[in-house]
Amino acid sequence: MKKILLFSMITALLCSCASEFSTQVKVDGGIIEGYSDNGLTIFKGIPFAAPPVGELRWKAPQPVIPWDGVLETKEYSKGPFQMGNPDNFSEDCLYLNVWTPARSAREKLPVLVWIYGGGFSMGWTGDPNYDCEALARKALEEAGENVILASLNYRVGQIGFFSHPWLDAENANGVSGNYGLLDQIAALQWIQDNISKFGGDPSRVTIFGESAGGISVSMLCASPLAAGLFCGAVSESGGSFGPSRRSPLPGENMQTLEMAEADNQRVAEELGATSLEELRALEPSAFSRYMMGAGGWPIVDGYVIPDDQCELYSAGKFNDVNLLIGYNSDEGASFGFMNQGLSHEDGVLQRFGEKFSDKLLEAYPLEEDGSAGKTARDLMRDASFGWHTWKWACYQTEKGTKPVYLYYFDQHPENPEGAPHGYEVAYVFQHVSNPMAKEEDFALMETMGEYWLNFARTGNPNGNDVPVWPQFTKDNHQSMYLVAPAPRPIPVPDESSLEVLDSYFTWRRTPDGRAFGTAE
Repeated sequence: MKKILLFSMITALLCSCASEFSTQVKVDGGIIEGYSDNGLTIFKGIPFAAPPVGELRWKAPQPVIPWDGVLETKEYSKGPFQMGNPDNFSEDCLYLNVWTPARSAREKLPVLVWIYGGGFSMGWTGDPNYDCEALARKALEEAGENVILASLNYRVGQIGFFSHPWLDAENANGVSGNYGLLDQIAALQWIQDNISKFGGDPSRVTIFGESAGGISVSMLCASPLAAGLFCGAVSESGGSFGPSRRSPLPGENMQTLEMAEADNQRVAEELGATSLEELRALEPSAFSRYMMGAGGWPIVDGYVIPDDQCELYSAGKFNDVNLLIGYNSDEGASFGFMNQGLSHEDGVLQRFGEKFSDKLLEAYPLEEDGSAGKTARDLMRDASFGWHTWKWACYQTEKGTKPVYLYYFDQHPENPEGAPHGYEVAYVFQHVSNPMAKEEDFALMETMGEYWLNFARTGNPNGNDVPVWPQFTKDNHQSMYLVAPAPRPIPVPDESSLEVLDSYFTWRRTPDGRAFGTAE
């Protein structure tokens, strides 16, 4: 009887221990220690690669350097080098974060991985706007399967995307640039290899990002190097379906390797570097004045990004995953021609050329008094984000097998004409707290959080009593209108204007159009 009682006590103790997730986890490199906080176990600053410093600047991320003992991972690492407070940023930046609600490593929970925006020139996971705890806690405290949240750092600017013939010569694939994307891929590979130790299921990883993060999501969906690393993708104001252009503009940001290298050879000369060793020896601050210009954006290198994404999707060469993609109603307010000191008409002519300027001004007209109101600004919204998202959805329905869900975010309590770029982020992350926010804003925040979590769980945003979000299909181009108090499906906004813009992008891939895109 005593033996039976002792066995029962031991069994109960073992079960009790198994039900509590440890704050110490063995991962690639060694043991890390996070902390518990009211149902979540949180790890911040986990190294997923070797520090890309010294000889590793402008190289693909290398395997993490093992450590002895227990590595404390309780605070965000520094973000990638960029302009701003140097206490926050460093070239030693390849770290990620995990928020897990798992009580056991055996749970096989879905995983939602954040990729920040910032024009590929700024951003880091330590930005309070990108803290994942509130979204992870929403999944923990409400009905539905728990979801693990993660976020990753990647190199930005010239430190993350610099290309040069000197770098091609030392690279086994004969290319350079796109190191920031390789960082993202390395972090996703780390998640594949390690997330099960946090209670996650590596076959149920969904990536999500906004702006440059959403564009990154689009690029990862087209990169063969990312195949099998995720089953779902969320792009907020992203997409990268524009053709390459000698002098990049919003919506046509991509250069070829040869174009980028021509610019970067000039940068190296201006910095006085006569060899790759001299370039690597420069302080990262030497590149600060170029951060928003040449060499600070992903390129079509033939390796990470094999080709123009329209060409890749047309040929069925992409990672066929579940998609939730969309954009905001007044993104043009952030990317309009007036920001460049040009009138709207002159901006359209310079941006799109004589062949299409009149057609686009008709599709996106000025106000009756000649002012560039929202309808005119929508041209830059769609050229930068709307058309890319719509075209992506069309390709997915024509060439893919997985579903796509399209949204149009139009909640704007502070802005009379529409929701500007990045405004939806607080609603997704459950961070709405602005004094202008009303009860309906918080209700929309809850709904959007549920949509994103549902999508991570099943590849479908529907469930848990949220308004039904229809699938975008070849025969039914529906968009979910994300607005309070009643999110609802609507036809794709301004689709006839998108079709006019589509004719421009189609022309840009003709010989005449390519010549226009390579002109200075």
